[in-house]
Amino acid sequence: MAKKKPYQRAERQRQAEREAQLAQRRQQRGVVIAAALSVLLVVGVVVVLALRGGDDSNVASQPSESPSAAETPAGPETPASIPTAIAPAPKRATPLAAQMDCKYPKSTEPASKKVNPPANGKVTARGTENVTLATTAGNLNLKLDRALAPCAVNSFLSLTGQKYFDNTTCHRMTVTGLQVLQCGDPSGTGSGGPGYSFADEVFPTLRYGRGVLAMANSGPNTNGSQFFIVYGDASVLEPKYTAFGTVDAASLAVLDALARKGVTVEQPGTGDGKPVTPVQIKTAKVSS
Repeated sequence: MAKKKPYQRAERQRQAEREAQLAQRRQQRGVVIAAALSVLLVVGVVVVLALRGGDDSNVASQPSESPSAAETPAGPETPASIPTAIAPAPKRATPLAAQMDCKYPKSTEPASKKVNPPANGKVTARGTENVTLATTAGNLNLKLDRALAPCAVNSFLSLTGQKYFDNTTCHRMTVTGLQVLQCGDPSGTGSGGPGYSFADEVFPTLRYGRGVLAMANSGPNTNGSQFFIVYGDASVLEPKYTAFGTVDAASLAVLDALARKGVTVEQPGTGDGKPVTPVQIKTAKVSS
């Protein structure tokens, strides 16, 4: 058998290489076509699902129009928790003298409701008085302690006797960080008062806890008619607010119920606003 010449072997080798290259190109074209078909298939599925409104059980559907966070009204804010233990009644480490001198100068702001200021002069710093606030949410029973703040107690009793608190609204409640109900402003705005002021009666060891009754103020020695009742946490408060009494367990139950219904806030997250359930003081009366 005749042997194949060297150039024939080379030609056959080149031919084999060309065939291998052609086969490789055909394989590559097939992969590209398959990929393209896959992309088209996916696009087609997406389009179909979009037209169906995303109602496929395997696709997370979204509303066609979602309101922005700014357009979503804030719901009532409620306390995460309320302490149940009633705090010990505040007590001065050093008792006051039997009588203290009290002054009630006219304030720069006019009275929210016509009232006469108490007379200036000596008042007793001994004994307690009970006052019942009959409110639309239930009775709030206050025990005023002259040994804590005789000038504040004297003012509160004077305002009570003149029916200053009758038919007024508790305009503020806080449920986060600080837990209090604030009342005593006939205007309901949080800026009203009786047209006079008196000095602070505070002391360094003063602490505010569940059940404490204290005067609200707008700075040192600006006490007037606004007061607050602590129903829960008040550890954030420094001793700058005149404590003049306490409330009982039944009163705290009323406040707890109000707090759990929430407050309507102007700034979300503050927990500070008007009680969702309005609280109106119908009458305030000295009781036995």
